[in-house]
Amino acid sequence: MELLKPKKLQKGDTIGILAVSGQIKDISKINNAKKFFNSLGYNVVISDTCKESHRYMSGKTDDDCVDALHSFFSNDEIDAILCARGGYGTLRHINKINWDIIKNNPKIFAGYSDITILLAMMYKKCGLVTFHSPMANGDFSSFINDYTKTSFFNVLSKGEKHFKSQNGCLYSAGKSKGILWGGNLSSLVSLCGVDFVPDEDIILFLEDLNEPVYKIDKALTQLFNIQKIRKNVKGIIFGDFLNVEDKDSLKNLFFEVANELKIPVSDGFKITHDKTKDTIPYGVSCVFDSEQGIFSILEDYIIY
Repeated sequence: MELLKPKKLQKGDTIGILAVSGQIKDISKINNAKKFFNSLGYNVVISDTCKESHRYMSGKTDDDCVDALHSFFSNDEIDAILCARGGYGTLRHINKINWDIIKNNPKIFAGYSDITILLAMMYKKCGLVTFHSPMANGDFSSFINDYTKTSFFNVLSKGEKHFKSQNGCLYSAGKSKGILWGGNLSSLVSLCGVDFVPDEDIILFLEDLNEPVYKIDKALTQLFNIQKIRKNVKGIIFGDFLNVEDKDSLKNLFFEVANELKIPVSDGFKITHDKTKDTIPYGVSCVFDSEQGIFSILEDYIIY
């Protein structure tokens, strides 16, 4: 697939903070994120959907969220879009999105968790390089982790290409190539039934939160029951699976997956719901060395 690459983020740019998933319960957190980016020399626009909600979701209606997404991409004065938070909601939007609007207006689009759904679909439908990244509500609103902040700007402004695990476990040694693709496991699996799987070889990265081991097992099994994924996955990068009680059982599951698929697999990467997290480009070619605990991007993914 021919990639659409966004322009790099630079001071003076306008960042649009967009809510298309869970309800924003405390708008002061979004305002704090605005102040943070303003202090660094960026302009900020906040979507109305940050201030409105229906049930547990942002915006007055689903259509409001889709309209806000379209508006932020169409607006030439907005240079980058940072999602406000995850939660639940984006799955409800994917059949309403006009993908041509996104394809014709490529720009930075960043988020994680439930936003995984949009990252995957923007790659599939548009070939847009997006970013698995921290978000406004949880990461840039109060205590701002130095590691998270540095990684965010190193990727979006400088095109950082090298990422290393921290005290990771090796499940299967090897080196492989593919596009960097994946995200939140629960969100990714929710796309089953939709045409969302890339045609290219994949280096799959995964993380999750508050899921027992049997549900992680179930989700992985469901994912690898998709023959296209089983065929195309050439390596697995595991980030954090937070708040798992039986960590030994989780490791045994990962060893089982590695043994069954016979591809490079390791963990320890700061792809996570934790405060300390990496920003990584989504849909770009990379090489993964599981024994060294390193993956490296093989191409420029932002326009300088």
